[in-house]
Amino acid sequence: MDAAAQSILTFNAGSSSLRFALFDADCVRSLEGKFERIGRPEARLILNGEESPRTVTLTTHVDCLPLVYELIEAHGCRVPAAIAHRVVHGGPDHFETTVVTLALLEELRAIKAFAPNHLPAAISLMEAAETRWPGAPQIACFDTAFHRDLPQVARLLPLPRRYAAQGIRRYGFHGLAFSSVLAELEHRSGGRIPSRLVLAHLGHGASLAALRSGRCVDTTMGFTPVGGLVMSTRTGDLDPGVLAFLAAREKLSPAALEKLVSRQSGLLGLSDLSSDTRELLEKEASNPGAAEALAVFVHHARKAIGACTATLGGLDALVFSGGIGENSVVLRARLCAHFEYLDLILDPALNAANAPIISTAASRVTVHVIPADEESTLATAARTFLSRVESPLRS
Repeated sequence: MDAAAQSILTFNAGSSSLRFALFDADCVRSLEGKFERIGRPEARLILNGEESPRTVTLTTHVDCLPLVYELIEAHGCRVPAAIAHRVVHGGPDHFETTVVTLALLEELRAIKAFAPNHLPAAISLMEAAETRWPGAPQIACFDTAFHRDLPQVARLLPLPRRYAAQGIRRYGFHGLAFSSVLAELEHRSGGRIPSRLVLAHLGHGASLAALRSGRCVDTTMGFTPVGGLVMSTRTGDLDPGVLAFLAAREKLSPAALEKLVSRQSGLLGLSDLSSDTRELLEKEASNPGAAEALAVFVHHARKAIGACTATLGGLDALVFSGGIGENSVVLRARLCAHFEYLDLILDPALNAANAPIISTAASRVTVHVIPADEESTLATAARTFLSRVESPLRS
């Protein structure tokens, strides 16, 4: 079979972004790109890591697809062998990687409220891909799968039991990122996974996972990707009484509340300036709002690392991933400060160099920097499924 005909196309839809990648028959990446700021006037495309983004006009995620079609065809791929999608939330019924069917799409539409900033985009991309390539199987990979077997004490929310029966529980997210980081850590360490491990995926969205002997036993995100750490535009954990108070005083609808906590809060709301930590770091010396937003972010993330450590009964290794975790020398240093009682000692030179390990040789806790690679995880899952998938979006 022609190599181009065996290509795997991956889609990774964020709330206002879309990553895509093309992999060959050996799951080697041949093309990758990221659309950012979808729905805003300054939307842009970064292709193959280029430093000069292209300005594009994008109202929705589906608007990205004509350019994706053009780019992959230029790479000799007219019809992918399979298309793999990151799906943030599968609700209580879907965790395992599965083929996309009309029945699955109906189920995902029914639970859009579980992840209103992510699921509609993923669904629309699946539908558009079926229209473009009706013969290509599509694969759904769920972010919640990594946390599927959380212990009951971590999974339950403190609500009346009848709500748990309706699927209202802690799910956890960033599962594909965590899976890729854990696989890379295992590769680097010759198959040995630290017994007490915290994975810190810090980017536009951010969450931690506490792993004991390779199994996730707790995580910071909950029923939706809004909870947990303070994020770029999301509140993270918030006293529910605040929402009840604001809803009553300002007569906010559920949709308005969702917009407030998901798109107008976090670093953006605190700083009243930007959701981007790079810009906030540049301005913090002269802008009190920027400085305070960063301080709140660090405070809550550091507190969460401590909570994960308590859950694990200690800490053997900490792994940073995500845009902030992989690139921000300053924020990594601030996050690791005050953990001297754990004998966690950062090496300033290694941290500044973004080295794979940024702790000193004397540090009892090893601190790693590992880039997340959700796209490779998607491609591998699709390749595994490919031999078993016989029909696309049909039944």
